[in-house]
Amino acid sequence: MTDVTSPLAGRAIGLSAVPDPVFSGAMVGPGTAIDPVREPSEAVAPVNGIVVSLHPHAFVVVDEEGHGVLTHLGIDTVQLNGEGFELLVNKGDTVTRGQAVVRWDPAAVEAAGKSPVCPVVALEATAESLSDVVESGDLTAGAALFGWK
Repeated sequence: MTDVTSPLAGRAIGLSAVPDPVFSGAMVGPGTAIDPVREPSEAVAPVNGIVVSLHPHAFVVVDEEGHGVLTHLGIDTVQLNGEGFELLVNKGDTVTRGQAVVRWDPAAVEAAGKSPVCPVVALEATAESLSDVVESGDLTAGAALFGWK
């Protein structure tokens, strides 16, 4: 069982509330989403593992069980071309849960006309393989988001 924790402080809203049909329709995979606090912050690793994909607006960490967790910082934020995002690790790095991966400012993303909502998705998973998915309530970085068996 992989315990996936929140990469950010904010409010859990569930994938269905994400303003992007690819995420809200769970086409990327099942999971949940976070409406982050509007202050400069660090997105942290949701699991222990290896950073297999790293962009200013998104990263994937794969744990020892082969479970890949995508953290997507905002919606359509790829269009910001990395502006306002600072990478704190490198692709291929081994990270521990709670380790800072990207520094960013959700308020600046919002000011640029993008949604700062952050989907956290279990890649190549089925909805049935997730348990205790948090879809409401306030979260701190590191709080439980869902289990993956």
